[in-house]
Amino acid sequence: MTKLVVLDVVGLTPRLIEHMPRLRAIGAVNRLDPVLPAVTCSVQASLLTGETPAGHGIVGNGWYFRDLGEVLLWRQHHALVGGEKVWQAARKRSPGYTVANICWWYAMGADVDWTVTPRPVYHADGRKEPDCYTDPPELHDELTAKLGTFPLFTYWGPGAGLASSTWICRAAEHVMAAHDPDLTLVYVPHLDYDLQRYGPGDPRAAAAAAELDEVLGPLLDAARARGATIVALSEYGITPVRRPVDVNRRLREKGLLRVHTQAGMEYLDPWTSRAFAVADHQIAHVYVRDPADVPAVAELLEDLPGVAEVRDGLGHARSGELVLVAEPDAWFTYYYWLDDARAPDFARLVDIHRKPGYDPAELFFDPAGPAAAKRRAAVALARKKLGMRYLMRVVGLDAGARAVRGSHGRLPESAEDSPVLLCSDPAGAVGRIAATDVKSLLLRLAER
Repeated sequence: MTKLVVLDVVGLTPRLIEHMPRLRAIGAVNRLDPVLPAVTCSVQASLLTGETPAGHGIVGNGWYFRDLGEVLLWRQHHALVGGEKVWQAARKRSPGYTVANICWWYAMGADVDWTVTPRPVYHADGRKEPDCYTDPPELHDELTAKLGTFPLFTYWGPGAGLASSTWICRAAEHVMAAHDPDLTLVYVPHLDYDLQRYGPGDPRAAAAAAELDEVLGPLLDAARARGATIVALSEYGITPVRRPVDVNRRLREKGLLRVHTQAGMEYLDPWTSRAFAVADHQIAHVYVRDPADVPAVAELLEDLPGVAEVRDGLGHARSGELVLVAEPDAWFTYYYWLDDARAPDFARLVDIHRKPGYDPAELFFDPAGPAAAKRRAAVALARKKLGMRYLMRVVGLDAGARAVRGSHGRLPESAEDSPVLLCSDPAGAVGRIAATDVKSLLLRLAER
């Protein structure tokens, strides 16, 4: 079978490819139609299984786990993804088909041969240190010796930038050279950052595309040297936004969302709330405890400025009873407190696992006082080096939300804002392809 290298270049659209000549040289640019929601975990699962979220169950980057009574985002266990994966289908046709997953989501526990995925060290005293998880375990030491520790703090947060994507690309090159997988999946996040910070039309977005193209060059060369077919695709296109929409605050003001208080801080109380939202970029799952309340909640949220559509779920038990779609220039916050003095301490931290929703304000040093936020960060780092407890309180609240200029999650309205698929094999020049058809395309390319 033909070896495949599949690059998930986050946020790639036709307008950005114009600044990426090395990537553009792969082949024809096809329009890719994502699934709803057009967010990382949902689209990746559709690309690999050929199913919609109703089938594979990944209804967003996170959801309300009803059996646990907890909102959890950015889980990592592969068992959460239903459906047959592309490599499982390939193994039916070619037993022994080997796979490397370099940072695609839901990597841990997947039935692949080599896995690399970000995974901090969580020390018992509360410290968090950069690192990654690998399988087999010895791959960790191979990569660390060759590339150094995975640069976690450039993977997300105010310091997010090129270093993490560079490390990932070089790790993929090493795995290909040392282990020669039949299928290599590589997740390259760099375009996610400045496009959300500044918007897709900002010159800094074009600059990010150009610098990423330089980083991708050696990986593309390595793939070609192996005779591999290269597929480069994206999950979504990032579009301009200017309005944060506070769904949970509307629900709280109407007495539907409840909080509990500890140490003067308010925490979302999903156990007693009649309705609350899990915000995820331009999509929000609204969980309504009593089915009799659904029509009233839908009517309430239809009138909220910034809401374009209220849907009846996504056809899977993990979905909210209602799913909101934002207006093109709007996105949904997770914020539920009405007084910043009562916000939980994690609201001002880069803390993707405790927040009950996605928070792009984590990409900024607090815009209300960036210099002060950087000073707090410096003090926190000094405390960390001394082995003391610390909090990296750098994230703005409403000021951070108002600073966001790019988002995604809606289905794209134009080809210019759509994700794309490029392929080095002419058989991949299909013009337009649905995310749910990519699995079949990859199988056809592998058999050529």
